Amino acid sequence: MGTVERRRRGGASTLALLCATALLAVSGVVGVTGVAQAAPAAPEPGAKSLEQVRKEIEDLYRQAGTATDAYNLAEGEAKAQSAKIVEIAKQVVAGQDRITALKDRAGAAARAQYRSGGMPAGARLALSGTPSQFLDGADRIRQGEKATTDLLSEMNRTQSDLQQYAKDATAQWQKLEANRIKQENAKKEIEEKIKTAEALESKLQAEEKARLIQLEQEAQYKAQTAWLSTGVLKEINSSASESGKRAVQYATGQMGKPYVWGAEGPDSFDCSGLTSQAWRAAGKNIPRTSQEQLRLLPKVAIKDMRPGDLIIYFDDASHVGMYVGDGAIVHAPRPGRNVTLTGAGSMPIKAVVRPDA
Repeated sequence: MGTVERRRRGGASTLALLCATALLAVSGVVGVTGVAQAAPAAPEPGAKSLEQVRKEIEDLYRQAGTATDAYNLAEGEAKAQSAKIVEIAKQVVAGQDRITALKDRAGAAARAQYRSGGMPAGARLALSGTPSQFLDGADRIRQGEKATTDLLSEMNRTQSDLQQYAKDATAQWQKLEANRIKQENAKKEIEEKIKTAEALESKLQAEEKARLIQLEQEAQYKAQTAWLSTGVLKEINSSASESGKRAVQYATGQMGKPYVWGAEGPDSFDCSGLTSQAWRAAGKNIPRTSQEQLRLLPKVAIKDMRPGDLIIYFDDASHVGMYVGDGAIVHAPRPGRNVTLTGAGSMPIKAVVRPDA
């Protein structure tokens, strides 16, 4: 058996063991064998099967994930707009100070002219009787006229700048308000979806909850096995970059911490909060949301991916995990679950992106 084939089978076996271990940890006093053998109670006529409930809960959490991305994006934009407004305010203050200084200069020139009887010193020299004094006076008049013209031009420019700053500030406030509304709407949708999913799950008995987790893991394992059966691991053999290694080290170090929507650590994470913070720890700032990570980071082929790369999942790019090698990712799955390892092919892959390309 070749080295790559052993890696592929070894990766699949490792992930199977991870699934079994996770099930044992969650089921508590109920043994893995007991859980596997326990059949769910027969549903009442017209009632949903546990598998239907699982799919419904999974769909609700996916919708919440999409809304979470919208919330995080709006929050990031709001922070950027707030920073722009602060910068504009500083420019306005500087412009007002500049206007005050220019007015003081203009006032000083006017007072000097008043004290000389309304005639600038240069003009008086120009009217003198000697040629040298006349030429000197004429030059001073030209200099004075230029200084006055420059002063007026600078005042006009500064006034124009202040007007533009006011327009910019208004536009940024409007964007900020629009993003605030987007945040509120996304937050309501997130809370609604999570509340509905939690309500469905809360109706289950302890044995059903354990079985639900097993069904989740079985679905993930089935998808992972199908992905591995394509021979994809035969082609994936790239080594992590130094920064990729640091990102993986950070992300795997968060395993066991809970998923909380909008969280970026250190005690909890959502999916893109984990990946963005892992790469920040590796010295690379990347976009906050999975959709922006997909849009702005360089894409690589699956066969070329290496540990540290980010795998974007689902058509709406609503989930992201970090590839750690051997066909596995580390990710923050959803509310009610913790940061964990799972198969890279356990969800539909949309794209792979590389933060340090």
